[in-house]
Amino acid sequence: MKKFAVIVAGGKGLRMNHPVPKQFHLLNGKPVLYYTILAFLKAYNDMEVILVLPDNNTLVGKEIIDAYFGYSRVRIVVGGSTRFHSVKHGLSLVEEESVVMVHDAVRCMVSPELIRRCYEATIQFGSAVPVIDMADSLRWVDDEGNKPLDRSKVKAVQTPQAFYSKIILPAFQIDYKERFTDEASVVEEFGMSVNLIQGEEKNIKLTTPADFIYAEIFLKQFPST
Repeated sequence: MKKFAVIVAGGKGLRMNHPVPKQFHLLNGKPVLYYTILAFLKAYNDMEVILVLPDNNTLVGKEIIDAYFGYSRVRIVVGGSTRFHSVKHGLSLVEEESVVMVHDAVRCMVSPELIRRCYEATIQFGSAVPVIDMADSLRWVDDEGNKPLDRSKVKAVQTPQAFYSKIILPAFQIDYKERFTDEASVVEEFGMSVNLIQGEEKNIKLTTPADFIYAEIFLKQFPST
């Protein structure tokens, strides 16, 4: 079945306190976005990437594509005011029945193996949302105080989140709500359940300077990842 990866690169790097958006930071001489795109292209020879960028970053995105990939399998679309609207813009380029994966651009250590597992689970169940166990103790905090949570019942959600196009395309036609933090929450609002699969500990979303140090070391040791 046809395969699309909608890679959302809308971050501004505010928590990094750096003027360059996180997806364009260099790791071992190459931008973060390079590693993210490469993982999807390596996962399947027929994977097509739809790169969603803010309007003022499209020229930099084109420079990365020109330098490393070309346009036979990578296209750029301008994002929207929220993640929901950016993903919706990316989905507008999906015009045939397919498996669609939506991924955070700054999760650059995602493996082709996880991408393939997401695809295979979607073929079987209609969707695949990778999650990992929580290592830390957790507490629920509200106006009445706080109490411990059973961490075995809580999962951390990752991307890529994969869905049949016939599920995710109509789901993104519903009205936007602030509680939409990922694609799974949109699909569930549409009335569909989602299937969870095991994610990867290293598939972190680069947020802090320490995350970038870890990613640089990891990608140097495992350049083919």
